[in-house]
Amino acid sequence: ANLCFVDVDNHFIELPEDLPQFPNKLEFVQEISEILTAFGIPPEGNLHYSESASKMKSLRACDLVSDKRNGNVAGSPLNSYELLKENETIARLQALVKRTGVSLEKLEVREETSSKKDLKIQCDEEEFKIYQLNIQIREIFANRFTQMFADYEVFVIQPSQDKESWFTNREQMQNFDKASFLSDQPEPYLPFLSRFLETQMFASFIDNKIMCHDDDDKDPILRVFDSRVDKIRLLNVRTPTLRTSMYQKCTTIDEAEKSIELRLAKIDHTAVHPHLLDMKIGQGKYELGFFPKLQSDVLSTGPASNKWTKRNAPAQWRRKDRQKQHTEHLRLDNDQREKYIQEARNLGSTIRQPKLSNLSPSVIAQTNWKFVEGLLKECRNKTKRMLVEKMGREAVELGHGEVNITGVEENTLIASLCDLLERIWSHGLQIKQGKSALWSHLLHYLENRQRKTTSGSFSTSGILLDSERRKSDTSPGMSPLRISLVQDMRHIQNISEIKTDVGKARAWVRLSMEKKLLSRHLKQLLSDHELTKKLYKRYAFLRCDDEKEQFLYHLLSFNAVDYFCFTNVFTTILIPYHILIVPSKKLGGSMFTANPWICISGELGETGVLQIPRNILEMTFECQNLGKLTTVQIGHDNSGLYAKWLVEYVMVRNEITGHTYKFPCGRWLGKGMDDGSLERILVGELLTSNTEADERQCRTPPLQQSPSMIRRLVTISPNNKPKLNTGQIQEAIGEAVNGIVKHFHKPEKERGSLTLLLCGESGLVSALEQVFQHGFKSPRLFKNVFIWDYLEKAQTYYETLEQNEMVPEENWQTRARNFCRFITAINNTPRNIGKDGKFQMLVCLGARDHLLHHWIALLADCPITAQMYEDIALIKDHTLVNSLIRVLQTLQEFNITLEASLVKGIDI
Repeated sequence: ANLCFVDVDNHFIELPEDLPQFPNKLEFVQEISEILTAFGIPPEGNLHYSESASKMKSLRACDLVSDKRNGNVAGSPLNSYELLKENETIARLQALVKRTGVSLEKLEVREETSSKKDLKIQCDEEEFKIYQLNIQIREIFANRFTQMFADYEVFVIQPSQDKESWFTNREQMQNFDKASFLSDQPEPYLPFLSRFLETQMFASFIDNKIMCHDDDDKDPILRVFDSRVDKIRLLNVRTPTLRTSMYQKCTTIDEAEKSIELRLAKIDHTAVHPHLLDMKIGQGKYELGFFPKLQSDVLSTGPASNKWTKRNAPAQWRRKDRQKQHTEHLRLDNDQREKYIQEARNLGSTIRQPKLSNLSPSVIAQTNWKFVEGLLKECRNKTKRMLVEKMGREAVELGHGEVNITGVEENTLIASLCDLLERIWSHGLQIKQGKSALWSHLLHYLENRQRKTTSGSFSTSGILLDSERRKSDTSPGMSPLRISLVQDMRHIQNISEIKTDVGKARAWVRLSMEKKLLSRHLKQLLSDHELTKKLYKRYAFLRCDDEKEQFLYHLLSFNAVDYFCFTNVFTTILIPYHILIVPSKKLGGSMFTANPWICISGELGETGVLQIPRNILEMTFECQNLGKLTTVQIGHDNSGLYAKWLVEYVMVRNEITGHTYKFPCGRWLGKGMDDGSLERILVGELLTSNTEADERQCRTPPLQQSPSMIRRLVTISPNNKPKLNTGQIQEAIGEAVNGIVKHFHKPEKERGSLTLLLCGESGLVSALEQVFQHGFKSPRLFKNVFIWDYLEKAQTYYETLEQNEMVPEENWQTRARNFCRFITAINNTPRNIGKDGKFQMLVCLGARDHLLHHWIALLADCPITAQMYEDIALIKDHTLVNSLIRVLQTLQEFNITLEASLVKGIDI
């Protein structure tokens, strides 16, 4: 399955089954095609054998001897690129490139450069062209990979122990922080990179990197790659552009071409042409086309080199560092050495510091001003850029930003913000410790706090900051999460997937942004002035008070938007969730005897059924990150004397990010109660926390909030719900459908939850419920009749019609069959869903398969409707029904995917 098969002779490539798309594939192919076209090689795939291919097949050894070309087969650039030409994949890519409207015909072939004529090239024209083509194609590939891995070095995990034990434990060692590296990459790159990091090739590359940390013994290829990466990084520091998933073309082609010209202008050595050897070695016994037999006595003598050199590799490694320190001294004579040592001693204490400390702060500020101003300006631009991107359409309407910001998305924007924070924290450091200045500052802070805690001498400000609790509008039942910088650091330290300091710092920034606490946490970190003074020089950015204040103020603006940059990136980590179930206090919750269970679903997965111990309404459990939560299924096993349970709502909180979701219910769970349901699917919404209100406490009372969901009246039968008139019902349908249409017209990253639009408070299900309840006859005083009862009767009617074969028209017949099939499937589900739950399921499936408008038309004509509805009912009014059908038809163009929890146990 993972094998890539390349048949060079027959020009054929067989790719692995699920090969991920190479990042920016089209632009990459386009760039290669331009080069090939410039050299007169048609990049279009030609799937038949060409002359040169057949020529290659008929090639014989004796031709090689006489062709005076040193045995090199490629007589023309065509031959060496035959493989590219005959390859189906490239043919397909070419077709794609053409479809995207990039024309390959109009590319002008490069003019021969005049510089070539000045240099005396010592090889013929054709060969020179092959070299040029070769070097250009290589440059494009090299450029692509250096762009993608420009900052790979900070994610390499250097071994803590000596090299010998590193060698022996090599198999168990983690050597690259994959999770953190991937969290920084643009989203389109992830499918390719996540696989690429798992390859043996990449593992060996990183091993090489760890083993050659001296420049002297670096692998030559690694040295070239690292120097390329350094160039790119220098360029990015000079012009700190945003990281981007946009395609950046190769700019080094011309340099590389010049260097190959220079090399060809002075060739050091030309090899002898192939010729028959005089056959003394094999004692003359040989047949044409076979190797001569080898002499055994020559083979039996051992090599002259020392056989111990290989075995002592780890020991040599340890010696290297010591030797390196010595050689610098050994090259100097005694006087120089003395001077050198003396200088080194004075370096830190006497030379630099007095100079700076003698200067007045204003002079220091001036010398440093430009840099500090630059950092602040960059911070301002970045925060604005990120907010504009996050607010999307809304920002454009407010007059910021362009309509389409292409190629830069959340992941890369946050990664570039992390880069900026690292640069700010590295500015004016006394001593650099570790790869990440921000994380090392956080660790110092943590250590200080622990020391203060143990010695008992608390600073009052610290206590206040830590004990301030977040006043979110959670219920009285769930105790709020503490806002704690230290706690957030501990969460990050407990994530085993993140292994480097840089990775930890970035994860911490992401978590703080998601919790809307980044500015507040950094303010708290910098409020420890003693520590900041200890770690930073007087002129550091973090000690320029005005700039620091402005910087924190810019970061505060992130609180205006919701980020899920932690939840969505670290998808495999374990997260503790806290559940609170709130039953009705009035109606005998304490007498409940059955065993309840719950199942929580999110965008990334679901928990499966969790049994809840009886009479326990609050619990915490750990499971793999579920992403944003969408639904909760709650039910019980109907055991015991009093198996009736009235649940007001359920709350679930992610204990790391603090996101709290509320799932309103307000219905009974129990046989013979309400609609007889033993389990319900609840749709939740994220509660917004009022951290901003905490920041500026004011005396005016907050606005009286209305509850987040109109409680369904519990004891009263559904028929006595507040009655809406036809106008209001039509409006509700219109708004529900409109919400779904808007959802699909938004760019994907701005879409909310579709489940909420279908099953939420003012969703499609509740709007259709109103349609069917309008003018519904209630037969007896004490017996509830549900919409589902009516639908089942309609189903029976159509089934008997079909048996009596009294079917009006074919179109109508398929609609009726479809309707009956769905009702039967829902009734046969193994789940204990009540009648209203079944109705919800039917509406969701109908929306998914674009059948709702057919069913409404079908039911409007059904005689059962005449029996069960009064004359004023909406469903009997043909003009209203027709307008309802027209509204529902607008959903046909959208591909609605339902969440698994809504249709579990149904296979249609």
